[in-house]
Amino acid sequence: MRTSHQELLEWIALLTVPNVGPIHFVSLVKKFGSPKSALSASKRELMEVEGIGEITGTDIKTKVDWKETEKQVKLAEKNKVGWMTFQDEDYPQNLKQIYDFPPFFFIQGNLTERDDRAVAIVGTRTASTYGRNMAERISSDLAVKGFTVVSGFASGIDTYSHQAALTSGGRTIAVFGSGIDVIYPKENKKLVDKVIENGAIISEFLLGTKPEKENFPTRNRIISGLSLGVIVVEAGAKSGALLTAQFALDQNKEVFAIPGNLTSKTSEGANALIKQGAKLVTSAEDIITELRVYTSPGAEKFRPVPELPVEEKSIYQILSTEPAHIDQIAQTVSFSTGQALSVLLNLELKGLVKQLSGKMFTRV
Repeated sequence: MRTSHQELLEWIALLTVPNVGPIHFVSLVKKFGSPKSALSASKRELMEVEGIGEITGTDIKTKVDWKETEKQVKLAEKNKVGWMTFQDEDYPQNLKQIYDFPPFFFIQGNLTERDDRAVAIVGTRTASTYGRNMAERISSDLAVKGFTVVSGFASGIDTYSHQAALTSGGRTIAVFGSGIDVIYPKENKKLVDKVIENGAIISEFLLGTKPEKENFPTRNRIISGLSLGVIVVEAGAKSGALLTAQFALDQNKEVFAIPGNLTSKTSEGANALIKQGAKLVTSAEDIITELRVYTSPGAEKFRPVPELPVEEKSIYQILSTEPAHIDQIAQTVSFSTGQALSVLLNLELKGLVKQLSGKMFTRV
């Protein structure tokens, strides 16, 4: 997590340029090395970056909102807000693998390696007693098993999931659909401090941003992006939770759904997901088994992922003591079979993976 406000000024400056969204932002920084260098580049040099045409190149040279940039830096300092960029080693690996990951985000609290074992729990703001009970049970059981619970801090299922994870002594990450300094809903003000102490609150939105309706779909891609899979507990036919599930599918993440009462409006969305192929689950064990993620016998201690290069880590974290075939491994991480075999060989040489007959692999 960074705290240098001079660096923050440079990152925010590029963000204020019209039409420079996450994908263009990342492309510019990869090309020039930093936002500062991108802002200093000539229009001709900017237009050499894929996706940057004449209009956007001109905007980068003429439309940086320096007044807003300086305001943001002062707000960050006032509110003791940190920030993280995709160039940082501790940027979440799950999130960095999605197509349109945020180039940087604001953060209070901290992210750790164990947060690579994250599962999102989402659902309706108007949860039934059944929905609340299921959210709390699943969240609590996952937290005890060492999983970080991710959600959107909204009323209802989100809030119950965050609270249950904390009550069980686990970690949780709240992704805001507003500026990190704008608590929404207001009744969750006391919960914020607890999340910060045992996880993090994050937001890609500028400080002071109100929780406008259009922010939440953008926020939802980060919820799914941080996670190995998304669990929809209870959701109506038009719930935003269904959009989070769709993002998960687009990101090649697992989608789970808790079955609900067939006559309940708040279960229509979750039940529809099951009909469409989401994995029906009734317990945390169902989810852990499907994800094939290691938890120690009897359970409860988290086994950290060793320090590994990104490709090796992406494969290592999906393996378990149960054998998995090379084709399944390659498909899960979106590698070619040859690429996956090469990575597995490196892991085998490090004593972390064992190859069995029939091109089956397990963790050691």
